[in-house]
Amino acid sequence: MKFAQRLQALQGNVFADMDKAKAKALTLGRDLIDLSLGSSDLPAAVQVVEAIANSLYDSSTHGYLLFNGTREFRQAAARWYETKFGIAVDAETEVLPLIGSQEGTAHLPLAVLNPGDYALLLDPGYPSHAGGVYLASGQIYPMPLLAENNFLPRFADIPAEILRQSRMMVLSYPHNPTSAIAPLSFFQEAVAFCQQHNLVLVHDFPYVDLVFDSTNPQSLAPSILQADQEKNVSIEFFTLSKSYNMGGFRVGYAIGNRELITALRQVKACVDFNQYLGILNGAIAALTGSQAVVGDAVSKFRERRDAFVSSLSRIGWQVSTPRATMYVWAKLPEPWSQDSVSFCTQLVEATGVAASPGAGFGKSGEGYVRFALVHEPAILETAVQRIASFLSGV
Repeated sequence: MKFAQRLQALQGNVFADMDKAKAKALTLGRDLIDLSLGSSDLPAAVQVVEAIANSLYDSSTHGYLLFNGTREFRQAAARWYETKFGIAVDAETEVLPLIGSQEGTAHLPLAVLNPGDYALLLDPGYPSHAGGVYLASGQIYPMPLLAENNFLPRFADIPAEILRQSRMMVLSYPHNPTSAIAPLSFFQEAVAFCQQHNLVLVHDFPYVDLVFDSTNPQSLAPSILQADQEKNVSIEFFTLSKSYNMGGFRVGYAIGNRELITALRQVKACVDFNQYLGILNGAIAALTGSQAVVGDAVSKFRERRDAFVSSLSRIGWQVSTPRATMYVWAKLPEPWSQDSVSFCTQLVEATGVAASPGAGFGKSGEGYVRFALVHEPAILETAVQRIASFLSGV
């Protein structure tokens, strides 16, 4: 049996590879502390669960859900965005429901790229960004993110011959995996660059709320549309997985340029209708109801960040304190500085502590490891103790 060549580029996946390593650790009898996957362990709000539960008994929610039936959700998303960022959004033409933001970032290249076209992607970056380009038979130009540049790409370093063949750029700040943030001035530079070179500008924005500056959080997590208020070249992807602890419900949305929204909707129409209306009813409850659950999540992840970074410091592993996201991006000590995959596989097999190797997010991620803060502080401190034992045995 012969398969499409595009599958060759999809054979490696950081989460799938670590899933195999975790399974092996369990067979060895290890007590697993999984810090490899950014899936929140916090519960969805009561009003969200109640809205979904109540929908189950309404038979009118049991059928296919087409675009027109998502109007109330699109309106809620538009109001949420307008309240947060002060920019008007047309719910009919500038909002599209998604089965998580990952669906949107993976499908958009099918609407933008012709075979052989380039996409400019962050390196390291989230795996689905590259996966969508490969599915569209596009090519990837990785934009290296280096500590000395605050993990921001340098647009001036992109070769002219690559730019001539490029059709889109994908950004994502606050950033997974590095936890870096980007100021509005950077987004303004990105918008101007994409306008100059006729590029679609994509911003994946799952960590819009998970920032730890209580005085002015929006300064750490600006919207790309604040730099492109006319929505000339930009589209932004949101999810309820992080802010509202709804990862398993698979609900997100896109806001942006109406032509891009229409094009993505055309692709989506070939793949699925929409998720169950009851889930969208829960999402409406999240977006329009009390935002206390968001503040609680930020407080908990801040507490976990502080506990984990302090614990690492006590064992002699110095890392930067992240200002956003649910991750710690840690530079590996010797002798692991250029072999993050071996570090992570051997760590989980020896101790049960699972982390994500930086190399799984791109070439420039080598030499780092990502820890997801998805456990209470006491468990995180236990994980660090096990890491200390592993390092001392090297």
